[in-house]
Amino acid sequence: MYDVVIIGSGASGGAVAYTLSKAGYKVAVLEKGRLIQRDEFSKDELAYCRRDLVTPNLFEEYHTIEEKIDGKWVATPTYESGWSFWNGNIVGGSSNFMSGMLHRMHPDDFRLKSKYGEIEGANVVDWPISYEELEPYYDLTEELVGVSGYYKKHKYEPPRSRTQFTQSPTKENAIVKLLDKSCQKLGIESLVTPRAILSKDKGNRDACYYSNFCGSYGCSSGAKSSSREALIKPALATGNLVLLTNSHVKSLHTSQKDVVDYAVVVDTITGKESHIKGKLFVVAAQAHESVRLLLNSANQYHPHGLANSSGELGKNLLFSGGGSGQGELHKDSLKEISFEDLMTTGLFVNRSILDWYFVDHWWDGKFKGGLVEFMFEHQNIISRANKHNTRDGKLIWGKVLSDRLVKRFTEQKSIRFEIFNDWLPNDNCFITLDKKYKDKYGMPVGKLRLEGHPQDVKVGKYIAKKCEKVLEEMGAKNIYSSVTSSASQNLVAGGCRFGDDPKTSVLDKNCKTHDINNLYVADASFMPTGGSVAYTWTIYANAFRVADTIIKALKKNSI
Repeated sequence: MYDVVIIGSGASGGAVAYTLSKAGYKVAVLEKGRLIQRDEFSKDELAYCRRDLVTPNLFEEYHTIEEKIDGKWVATPTYESGWSFWNGNIVGGSSNFMSGMLHRMHPDDFRLKSKYGEIEGANVVDWPISYEELEPYYDLTEELVGVSGYYKKHKYEPPRSRTQFTQSPTKENAIVKLLDKSCQKLGIESLVTPRAILSKDKGNRDACYYSNFCGSYGCSSGAKSSSREALIKPALATGNLVLLTNSHVKSLHTSQKDVVDYAVVVDTITGKESHIKGKLFVVAAQAHESVRLLLNSANQYHPHGLANSSGELGKNLLFSGGGSGQGELHKDSLKEISFEDLMTTGLFVNRSILDWYFVDHWWDGKFKGGLVEFMFEHQNIISRANKHNTRDGKLIWGKVLSDRLVKRFTEQKSIRFEIFNDWLPNDNCFITLDKKYKDKYGMPVGKLRLEGHPQDVKVGKYIAKKCEKVLEEMGAKNIYSSVTSSASQNLVAGGCRFGDDPKTSVLDKNCKTHDINNLYVADASFMPTGGSVAYTWTIYANAFRVADTIIKALKKNSI
């Protein structure tokens, strides 16, 4: 029997495994996928972006997605739509494939309801913890996992206990000169983006080698601060961690009402089932899959799923509001910098804007806004080429196509922005089990109902107009933006909301389930609201916090 059994090895599972292993506890991590070593990663666009090298085959494991069509909710399996909600099923999870743009949530994100009041149609609540309680763990993540950047005081930049990043910013493309000057002219303050990418060597991890292919790909130098590199590998070195790969957890078993006895695990290669016993269990399988696991663990003591006495399990699922846009910088009209410098590959744009994180304007009103990240268009060659293979709605080929692609790849470069604003929790965004559809293991798949709140789109469009002005000032051409209420597959949170009241939340403030004494949930599903940033830094930080509370509980023998 293990002291602690963790389901999932991503950002949250890795943080808990690292902390407990270092503290001397015997830990097992159950990972559905396999271990891919650093030198196995490649920049093969077909393998990583168009095939299922690191995700399940959608005909074997999938979800059903409910969308409102002509006023009715219609569920479609993702093997039909191709809309995959798998984000990296290997050791380290989706942290292997992130772009690494990290931001802390603002103190007011923890008290959104108190700050802005109720919003009709949205289930906004304050967090049961404050920014001040989480700040030491943001700092721990920055140092231990590795976040590079440069801190500059800004009215919406969260306070820090550490004066400056110890990892300086990653190298920047000359475009930042043009972007910074354009922002300055418009009265906008551009900031250096913190990144979960090392700018200098750290232990056995090498600094970034600027491959030009970062997001969607694993890192071959160890510079990207994935759970696998930063946490799982050093945890294994303690001798206290057992990493069980190709181990899919079908359910958690309880022989009495308030204690989990063991995990029912199937070997994904042989199909053989086994039971993994532990004193304490931590679910960290990514929000929607963690909810599915708890629902699929229903039994005589918990007929509606584990930790669901409140009826809140699966509700208030979160994604990321916002949208994106871009424009083209052309060789014949570029200003401020040389075209040769612009076309230097691999270097980052590394710029964010926080000016509209909160909006309080005499004309525009007072409301919660969002964050903007600037970057180059993703450098995937096939996807870029596919955008230019038609004319007047018809496919082109031969010399006409080749001439167009040469011009596209050698005479212009696209600058892009991404907007992150709150996805407001609401009654029509949740996950349940789809009893009609089952995966290859015979388990009901997750049914995700997806509907955004109108405020999400309103805020996104407001910020998009501001960003388009920045691109115009930069001299970009063919500028466009897109803001919709579509859910982002790679940013999923909520479903196991934490809170002080067992009647309205699944977890307590330390992410222990209200109903079961030895069951914790450590991934992003604890979040009642998501802030206007990508969740990764907060996931890491909260998981370290949860790990500390688990150690206290184990020491008191209260489990």
